Amino acid sequence: MREQTGTVVEGFVPVIDMSARDTAAGRASIAAAIGAACARSGFFVIVGHGVPTELTARMCATTRAFFALPDTEKDRVAHRPGVSGFRRMGGATAHSIGKKTPPDLCEVFSAHVTGDLPAHERAQLGDYWASWQLANVWPTTPADFAPTWQEYLTAMSDLAGTLMRLFALALGLPEHHFDAVFDRHVSSIAVNYYYPQLDAPLPGQLRRGEHTDWGSLTILYQDTSIGGLQVLQDTEWRAVPTIPDGFVVNIGDLMALWTAGRWVSTMHRVVNPERGNTSSRLSIPFFYLPDHDAPLDPIGAFAGTEPPETFGTTTAGQWISRKMQQTFAKDPRQHG
Repeated sequence: MREQTGTVVEGFVPVIDMSARDTAAGRASIAAAIGAACARSGFFVIVGHGVPTELTARMCATTRAFFALPDTEKDRVAHRPGVSGFRRMGGATAHSIGKKTPPDLCEVFSAHVTGDLPAHERAQLGDYWASWQLANVWPTTPADFAPTWQEYLTAMSDLAGTLMRLFALALGLPEHHFDAVFDRHVSSIAVNYYYPQLDAPLPGQLRRGEHTDWGSLTILYQDTSIGGLQVLQDTEWRAVPTIPDGFVVNIGDLMALWTAGRWVSTMHRVVNPERGNTSSRLSIPFFYLPDHDAPLDPIGAFAGTEPPETFGTTTAGQWISRKMQQTFAKDPRQHG
């Protein structure tokens, strides 16, 4: 049985058209809509974003082709000490909020914008374990996998930078306020392949367990209309619709902290399909992460106010590293 059906509520996850972003008036209007969404649910969908449909289609096609390979082929680029790549199990995401569950029902391939840097440069990205210190390991099949992913990483980095400038306007800050803490960003993609569920899940087991995201913002592309993504408001899980050519955007813990709780980092999850539905699903989240040493203190008009929670760390990198290690605590090989 599907654990709980989400209710689609009009306006809870609004669709925001970014087509007018090239004018000051257009950016102000878009920023106002974003600010309202971030204060309400922390989730919205963007269209008119400028990312070519051809690129997202190619990204989905080459990634699906990789996940369709035999296990022996995928294991050639397995995530292991020193490198970031394929994971047969996607960890247990709910562990990051202290909830004990079985492993999530997905396979994952991950890569970082820093993963193709020389080893000595990656080693300078924090004096603690961090996934962005790992080297990307690219499969040779499909042949266009690496160049497509690298092109997509660049497109998402550019789009995320635009969104952060709109975030600044929405918060009454100078448009380029956040640029300085993203000039060496350590962002990543961790594509989830939700394979067909031929066997019944264990009790409490989901495609992705409930969690908040840890960074500044996430840009998510979904390759089908099957759905499964749900957002928690109060005690009700609400379904996030799939919009053709749209990206789901949500803010993470860092934005909630930087705004002293004015903007919310909302709990979400990916539920299982109904029993008997053996379709698969691909989701492509891009996690826009700031410089590893970015401070956690509230910003702008929120400076000096109490954060929404005590993170127990002093930099963005330390916070994200701790959450990552909680997620994969049962498999120390995942920590590189």
